[in-house]
Formats: sequence, C-alpha cells, structure tokens
Amino acid sequence: MSTIKQNDINEDSPTAKTVQHTADAEGKPAASSPHPAPTNGAESSPVNPNTHEPAASVEFSPSPADERRIANKLAGVGVTGNIALSAFKLFAGIFGNSAAMVSDAVHSLSDVAATAIAFVGVRLSQRAADESHPYGHERFECLASMALGLILAATGAGIGFASVESIVTGAYKTAAAPGCLALSAAIVSIVVKEGMFWYTRHWARVMNSDAFMADAWHHRSDALSSIGALVGIGGAMLGWGVCDPLASAVICLIIFKVAYEVLRDAVNKVTDTPCAPTFELEVRDCILAQPGVVRIDNLRTRKFGSKVYVDAEIAVDGQLRLVDAHAIAEAAHDAVERTFPTVKHIMIHENPA
Repeated sequence: MSTIKQNDINEDSPTAKTVQHTADAEGKPAASSPHPAPTNGAESSPVNPNTHEPAASVEFSPSPADERRIANKLAGVGVTGNIALSAFKLFAGIFGNSAAMVSDAVHSLSDVAATAIAFVGVRLSQRAADESHPYGHERFECLASMALGLILAATGAGIGFASVESIVTGAYKTAAAPGCLALSAAIVSIVVKEGMFWYTRHWARVMNSDAFMADAWHHRSDALSSIGALVGIGGAMLGWGVCDPLASAVICLIIFKVAYEVLRDAVNKVTDTPCAPTFELEVRDCILAQPGVVRIDNLRTRKFGSKVYVDAEIAVDGQLRLVDAHAIAEAAHDAVERTFPTVKHIMIHENPA
C-alpha cells in the first residue's frame, strides 16, 4: 500500500505555516487550550469550524501543490485497496456460501466510485477563482460529499432489500452454511478497512477536506458492515441460518446512518450555516486584541465548503481620521486571516464608538 509521509508536505511552500487545531466534535476547545486572546502576529490554536471531528495537529499547513500530491496518493490507495478487497470478498462470499459477504463485497466496490468522486471534488475545489466563480470553487467539494452520501444510501437500500427478501421468502433456510473462507474474509476486511479509515481520515484532516473525510467514513462503514457480516457468518455456521440475512439488514442500517451524516454535513456547508460558537468566540477574541478596537458590534460567520467567510462590525474612536480608522480595521482583518487558515476572507466595517 502506498503511504504518505509527513515530509510530503513541502516545508518551503510559500503558504507553509505552523497550525494546530484543538477542537472536539462539537467545536469545544481541548481542556488544555482555553481561549487566550491572541495578539497581533501571535501564534494561536484556532478551532476548526468545518469538520465534524477534531482537526489534525499538523506541523505545516499544506500548500496547493502539497494538497494535490496528497489527494493523488489517497485516491491511489483507496481505488487499489478497494478493488483488491472487493474481488477477494466476492470470491469468498460466492465460494464460501455467504450472502452477507457478497453484500459486503458490493459495499466495498462502491467505495471505488466514492474515492474517485472524492478525488474529483477535491481537485475541482482547488481551482483558483475565475470570472464564472469569483468566490472560488470550494463548494464543489460539498457536491462531491453529497454524491458520496447518495451512493452510500443507494448501497444500503440494495443490501437492505436483499436481506428482507431473503427473510420474508425463507430463502436462507435452503442456503448452504457459510464456510471458513467467508469467515476469514470478514476478519481481513475489518482489519484492512479500519486501517484505510484511519489513513484517509488523518490526511483529510491535514487537508481540511470534507470529501476525503466522507470517503474515510465510507471506509469505516465498510469495516462496520464487515463486523456485521462476521457475526452473521458465524451464526450461520452454528446452524442459525437467519443470522446471515439479519446481518445484512444491520449493515443496511449502519450504512443509512453514515449516509445521513455525510449528507447533512454537506448540506450545511452549502446553505451558509454559521460556524461553531467556540470558533466565533476565538475570532472575536482575536479582533478585540487589536489596538484601537473598542468593541465588536456584530460578527457573523458562514461556511463556504471547507473555508469560512466572516463579516464583522467593529467600533473605533469616532474622532479618528478615516485613514486611521481604516488602519485599525485592516490590522484586525490581517490578524484574523493570518491566525485562522480556514478563513477565506473577513469583511470588516468600522462604526464610531
């Protein structure tokens, strides 16, 4: 299996910078990372406003060239691994007499398409802004995540239909008991897919990529479905034939849950959903730390794919000259965009205090 080393990230890239996110799944800061008010130019540990789990603690923020290289390797690992695993599980399911393993093989095969979609979505989102998309292409990655969610849902529906049909018609009663080959395939699948989950998840967090994060959860759902297949195959080998289609039904429910979460996250990021309150608090602290900012009258955030737009109204001394008030706003603008790599742009308006 191809691997990506941390030094694949170019330390000499113009965009390389030290970044360490410390947020939990609900956007809460880690216990060791309260909300210090960063000073202008100071390092901080900003909260990742987009992903539904902690962002990676990485030494460098990858440049666009680094991200393309990582995406290529992730796609290669995902496609190669899933094709090999699907072929093995299909062989084991057919010759090991396991409907659950055949269903699991179909799920793994769908991961090939999922990885391809994630790759295309990431590459499209990395394009620079142009006349037709003046704000950038980041939301293409959300569209890829939606497609992945729909693929997951369709896969789950197919597996669920087959399992219910087997139970209702009693077809499982005449099916041959699964063999050790199918049982071994389930164990191998659990180990391989869980490894692919952690591998893809790590680099998705480094890239702050929603599409590859969805792909990682696709791998995890496959590992969970293999656990269900393992239980079903084991039960059928002990003489409880109904365990095999029941396992497929459980697999269906697991896949539906993952599909719902992927779709919900993608929809939130194309409908101007605000970031977590903790992230907004850190942005607020950063602005208030700038000299000349009296208070913040209003602050709003909205997700834009894997990036964030911020709008703020700050109060400054009303007796200042326009050029001096603008300098204060410009300093706050630069501090936020420097401190929070996920902020694509912040618009700041000055009000008289």
